[in-house]
Order: sequence, then structure tokens, then C-alpha cells
Amino acid sequence: MIWLLAADAGEGASNLIKTETAAVILIAIAAGVAVLARRFEFPFTVALVIAGFFATTLGDLVAVDVSPDLILFLLVPPLLFEATLHIPWPKLKAELFGVLVVALVGTAIGTLAIGALVHVGLDLPWPAAFAFGALISATDPVAVIAFFKSLGTPKRLSVLVEGESLFNDAVAVVAFGLAVAVAEGEAFTLGGAAADFFVISAGGIAVGLVLGYVVSEVVLARVDDALIETTTTMALAYGSFLVAEEFGLIIGQDGLHFSGILAVVVAGLMQGNIGVHNTSPTTRNTLEQSWELLTFLVNSLVFLFIGLTIRPSDLLDELPAVLLAVVGVVALRFVLIYGLSYFNGTVKPDRKVPLSFQHVMFWGGLRGAISLALALTLSDEVFSEDTVQTIRVMTFGVVLFTLLVQGTTIGPLIRRLGLAGKDDIQLAQQRLQARMVMSRAAQSEIGRLGADGVIDASLADAMNRAYAADVAEHNDAISGHVRSYPEVESAMALKARRDALTVERSALGDTVRTGLIDGEVARELNAEIDARAAALDVIEDRWGLDLDADHDVSELADGLEGVVRSELTWLRDVRAALEP
Repeated sequence: MIWLLAADAGEGASNLIKTETAAVILIAIAAGVAVLARRFEFPFTVALVIAGFFATTLGDLVAVDVSPDLILFLLVPPLLFEATLHIPWPKLKAELFGVLVVALVGTAIGTLAIGALVHVGLDLPWPAAFAFGALISATDPVAVIAFFKSLGTPKRLSVLVEGESLFNDAVAVVAFGLAVAVAEGEAFTLGGAAADFFVISAGGIAVGLVLGYVVSEVVLARVDDALIETTTTMALAYGSFLVAEEFGLIIGQDGLHFSGILAVVVAGLMQGNIGVHNTSPTTRNTLEQSWELLTFLVNSLVFLFIGLTIRPSDLLDELPAVLLAVVGVVALRFVLIYGLSYFNGTVKPDRKVPLSFQHVMFWGGLRGAISLALALTLSDEVFSEDTVQTIRVMTFGVVLFTLLVQGTTIGPLIRRLGLAGKDDIQLAQQRLQARMVMSRAAQSEIGRLGADGVIDASLADAMNRAYAADVAEHNDAISGHVRSYPEVESAMALKARRDALTVERSALGDTVRTGLIDGEVARELNAEIDARAAALDVIEDRWGLDLDADHDVSELADGLEGVVRSELTWLRDVRAALEP
């Protein structure tokens, strides 16, 4: 018995060493690829997939069991959580109708249409066809978002693309589960499917709200320790996913589970919009750096795993099926984006999606980790071995096409459409403003340390004067830059107006809590603030930074026309007040 235990321990240690060796090699590859991708301005995620192809030549050195649980439970939660940390709720709320139309209606239509296509074209069983339709409808725009950050595309476009991906991932996973359940013999009714979808979605949202609130308002608001708060947010990312998916096990009711993806998305929104405001600047900086490192590592592993998993020989063996899937997915994406965007503009004229945005949304519908993970969950216990192989190969083909073809051309498309907003003038302005904010924050911290007796009062006073001189110097530099480039002044005015509206909203909430006004008045004033924020988005989306030209606002929806005209007048009055 002792010998057997020793043997098992030795085998376990050997496996651990192999896993650690593979992890070290893959992380080293990711670091090297990152350097080369930045040097040659090539999409990092696409380069990782290509590196994964070549890494297979290393054999057992990088042998990793790329299981669906590894992707869904270990790698996906931090990616989803970090993506939502930087989505401002007011902007997502303003675009929520359009986002949900594409995520819900688009995913449902995609599941049915692609399912019917592969059923007719390849004679796949209906449940298997719909399972493929569902899993391939989950977009994964990680590579596109990386371009958004580097090129400075409009925030509204980023919210539309990210929002769709975050919500349609959840819809696709639920639809996939229903298709597999039917294949396993469960009865299917439209009403039952709708009820299941509601329960799974609502439960996931509830889990995310509760856990996100506890961490944001109870833990982060009462603890001022960067390490503890960073660890807590990581526990929130994984914990919200796990609690939602295993909710039935927790309460002792087998078979009950909620959407872990929605739980993570909602928890991330809570953390990004509430939790970060309950932390100190130092802790917030640590949080951002920690999550940036974690997502870099996880993102690198996801796309390396895609390269390690996909075998080009399999794609060649079933090339007709792969081509059918690729053409079908791209063609349907075209119809859905432009069709649903037209519908959205008809229902909400004030939130029309510009045609240039629609082009990016169409070509930026990449597939990745979620589709791959769902395909890997299929087994010959549910479908035949040939059916499972066909679905996996089609999934690999679509993922590979969207990453290697669309992922490498989306950057030039963004530039061609004039959506690459960062130029040298704006970058210079941002550097000046960042230095100003940094100096003011440091000055405030020095004042606090002196007042609390942490440092000598005379030392604090001397350091405060030094920082005051820095602030004055940065202010002069910003003023000179603005005078040289008037469009910078417009951008700063729009940004300041948005920040001021956020403060107004917060002040309104304070007046409600103190009993100064009642709920009806608060709702009325809050609606006015929403309208003014929406008007600023319309102004920036339609006319950019040209605030002085005559603009036709008559085509806007009733109610917003007057608000847009009012905001334009207000911004012009502010600029006029600056004239000498």
C-alpha cells in the first residue's frame, strides 16, 4: 500500500512538473509574441494563434489538456470581468436597447438560420445543427477591442461591440444547452424554452447583483488595503461564475443552474461603476495593474490554446463543411447587423447607429474562446462521433477565419472609415492633462499626510508649494495647447460637460437621501440629465468636434431635438466666454 501511494505521489509530481513546464514555455512564447506584435504592429491575438500552430511542434513540452472546463471556468471569467470594468453604465444604458436587440434577437435568428443551413447542407440532425448554430453565434471581439484601445475609436462604438459580445455569449450558452438537452431526450416546447431562458438569465443577473453589491459596498467601502481589495475582486470574478453555475448544488436542488456569464458581467459592471469609487487612488491603481496583468496572461493562454487545438489537416479533410460554415456565418452577420441596426434606428431615432459603426460591427464579429469551449464539450454520448467531429471542425474553421482574416483587416478598416480618433494633437493633450491630474492628486495626498501628522507639517507645506508650481506649469502648457488647436478645446468641453452631468446626478441622489425632494421630482430631473447626456453623444457622434457650424437637428426624435439644440448653445456660450 505504501509503495502504491508513493508511486501515485511520484506520478502526480511528474504530471505537475510537466504542467508547470508547459505553462512556463507558453508564457514565454506569449511574451515573445507580444514584443514582436508590437514591433511590427500586428494583431497580438492573431499572432498568438499562429504561434500556437508552431508550438505544436514542441510535442509533449506544451502538451496541455485544453478541456472546456479549463476555458469556461478558469479562463473566461477574468476576461469577461475585466472587459466590464471599463464600461460606464450610463453609456451602456443609453445603448442597451440596440445591444440587446443584436444580442438576443440576433443570436436567436443566428442559431435557427445557421442550424437550418448545416442541417440542409450537411444532413446533420436538427439538435446537432442547432447546437452548432448556437455556439457559433457567440462573438468574441477581444482582438477588435485591442484595436479600439490602440486607435482611439469612439467610446460608443466600443460599448456597442463589447456589449453585444458580453450578452450574446450568455444567450448562446443557454441556447446551446437547450439544443443538447433536446438531443439527450428532453421534451422541447417554445414556452418551456422561454421559461428556462428567463430563469437562467434572471438568476445569473441576480447572483451578479448580490455579490457585486456585497463586494462593492460592504467590502471595498470598508477596507483600504490594496492586496485585500485586489484579491477580493478576483474572488468576485470567479465566485460569481461558480455560484451561478452551481447554484443548485449550493441549495441542494439538482439540475438548477444560472448563467455564470451574466453573473460575471453584472458583477463586473457593479465593480467598475460602484466598487472602484469606494477605493483610494493607490488601491485603484493596484487593481488596474493587477487585472491588466491577469488578463494579459489569460488572454495569451486562450489564443495559444486555440492555435494548439486547431489542426489544419482536420480542416482540409472537411473543407466543404468548413466553407459552408464560414460563408453562412459571414453572410448572416451581414444581414443581421445592417438589418437590426435599421430596426434599432427606426424604433429609437435618437440612437441611430452610424453606417461606419455598422461596418466595424459586421466585420468585427470574431469568434473565439466561448465557441471553442462549447464545441469541445460535445461528446459521442450525445451525438455520433462523425457529427461531433464535423461540428468541431466547422467551429475551428470559423474561429480561424475570423481571427486570421477579419482580425488582421479590422485595423485598416477602422482607419479607412476615419474612426481612428487618436492623433498626435490629442495624444499631446492627454499627456498634459494626465500630468495635471497626477500633480493635483499628489498635492492632495501630501496635504492629507501633513494634516494626519504622518509627515512634518513644514515638510508637507514645502512639498505642497512644489506641487503647486508643477500644477501651474501644467495649466499654462494646457492653455497654450488649447489656443493652438481649437478642436482640443471642444473635446475638453464635451468631456467636462459629461463629468459635470455625472456630478449633478450624484448630487441629485444625495438630495433624495436627505429627504429634500421626493421620488417623483428626482425621476423627472434624472430624466433631464439622461437627455442631456444623450444629446452630448448625438453631438459627438454626428458632428465630431465642430461645435460652431450650423447643424440640422430637425430629424431627431421629439424631445431630444430641443435638448441637442440647448446643449450646442450652452457649449458655444462657454467657448464664447473664453474669447479675449
